[in-house]
Amino acid sequence: MARVFLTAVLVVLLNVCVGCGSNKGRGQIKPPRAKAGSVIEVRNAAEADIIEQVAINRQAYQRALEALVTHYEKTGNNMKLQWAKKELDALNTMVQYDYIVDATVAGPDLKATASIPEADELYAEAVKLHKDAKKLIFIKDNSLLRLALDKYNEVIRKHPASDKIDDAAFKAGEIYDYFKDYSIAVAYFKRTFQWDPATPYPARFRAAALLDRQLNDKAEALRLYKEAVETEGKNSKYSTWKEFADRRIGELSKTVMPQPKPISLP
Repeated sequence: MARVFLTAVLVVLLNVCVGCGSNKGRGQIKPPRAKAGSVIEVRNAAEADIIEQVAINRQAYQRALEALVTHYEKTGNNMKLQWAKKELDALNTMVQYDYIVDATVAGPDLKATASIPEADELYAEAVKLHKDAKKLIFIKDNSLLRLALDKYNEVIRKHPASDKIDDAAFKAGEIYDYFKDYSIAVAYFKRTFQWDPATPYPARFRAAALLDRQLNDKAEALRLYKEAVETEGKNSKYSTWKEFADRRIGELSKTVMPQPKPISLP
């Protein structure tokens, strides 16, 4: 019982600490009905170990509470049964975060080339959830958005060679942008054109705008605005984006100091 109690305290403290600070991580909140799976490999082994332990502790805590509910149902202790049910309900509604950012883990070197039916099906499911979440004009269903995000990430995680990974990355970036997780959104928009340089989406424009307006990285924004104009700007669908980028290039070029060239030693 002491181990179960300590596990509960750890889980609560982790969730409270995550809520602190300006980076809310709202896009990384685990979607309802999402089942905890095996932790995929991350570059930082220490981080992976901690994340895996958090997932194990969450599952152990839930199973222990469920066993307690069953016990009190059998023994007829109604007072303690209500306590256990209340605690289990609180656990199920507690905000829990997914600490794995799939686009970052996957890296920039994937190639969106292969036609994979399973990936296509997953992507179609994600798109449907994404659309369903936006059925109301002024209100979006955040739970459905998180479920869609989970599916987009599943495409990237399970089918890294699929020709749908750039599509999934861009759509995921839109959702992270909506949740104001701007740094994560930029990572996904960058992966979109890194995985498919000829992507049909305005990913460079979107990344540049977030870097410019939200993250205050003017030098990187200027670089991506220029790249976007040369690539995505040729698509007439993005003429408005191009006009905006041209204006920002002119404005930023006056204020952003050029990066010094590295000095080559003799």
